[in-house]
Amino acid sequence: MQLTAPLTFQPILVERPWGGRALETTLHIPLPEKTLIGELWAITDRPEAQSIVAQGPLAGTTLHELWSKSRSEIFGSSHLAHPASSFPILCKLLDASEQLSLQVHPQEKEALLFGGEPKTECWYFLKTAPESSCYAGLKKEVTRENFLQALEEGSLERVIHSFHVQEGESLFIPSGRLHAMGKGILALEVEQNSDTTYRVFDWNRQDALGRPRKLHLKEALASINFEDPEPRAQEASALTVANAPCFHVEKWTLETPRLVSIANNFSIFVCLTGTVSCGRESYQPGDFFLIPAALQNALLVPGTSETESPTLLQVTLPPVS
Repeated sequence: MQLTAPLTFQPILVERPWGGRALETTLHIPLPEKTLIGELWAITDRPEAQSIVAQGPLAGTTLHELWSKSRSEIFGSSHLAHPASSFPILCKLLDASEQLSLQVHPQEKEALLFGGEPKTECWYFLKTAPESSCYAGLKKEVTRENFLQALEEGSLERVIHSFHVQEGESLFIPSGRLHAMGKGILALEVEQNSDTTYRVFDWNRQDALGRPRKLHLKEALASINFEDPEPRAQEASALTVANAPCFHVEKWTLETPRLVSIANNFSIFVCLTGTVSCGRESYQPGDFFLIPAALQNALLVPGTSETESPTLLQVTLPPVS
């Protein structure tokens, strides 16, 4: 099969108690009425959430089928030896109308111990409010014992590192890093294909029946890296957003047409600002598209009516060494 255009996928919307309507008001993505949508899963290969090609000759094909049966053509021969049985990257949009729970994702050892999946991720902040902050890591000189005391006293905020964030900044979150996204933030999340989250504290939030959300203190306390003092967000001017064994994220400013040329590899792009076209297809802010390895000489072209150069994030999978 000869591919002539990037692949796009049907979005999967997920309600969350901290969600809102920013995907609709900011990115013009249609949402169901009277719902709080916290996540849009754009690229996912999981049993409970499976991306499906939206159009073109592969319409109706799942991401899992592409990874399992067409890996060389779609993702490149450099990934034929990748051990993952499912596509190993997950991409989301997050609308934090309220702050997320204080949480941690396990590393390999703890994931095996508790039957979960390891997860390293990064956030790219698309829109923030003047008061938007994030939590990440611990304040300097805070020990495990200090943390346990604060947890018992209900005063965790005094030991957790927090800082303001702005549009265009990003935050790398390796597994083991305690973190929480603050309210008023619309963000892109790129992560390992995992849905394992251990909640430490949920700000005393309750569901419609007055019940608090479940916490995972045993798993979280085993997973937290207590030697992670005061990490910071990366500046908006950085071109490399994240560089990890599980994914690589670059920021592109498209001043002129640019050729996408990576030997034996694919690229996932998400449009951040402006409009971009590839072949006969055009993409707006919030749109995701995957350029297959077999699509040779794919050219990204900025919109002709742009007053500023459009920007994108490129997500790739480093070959297994």
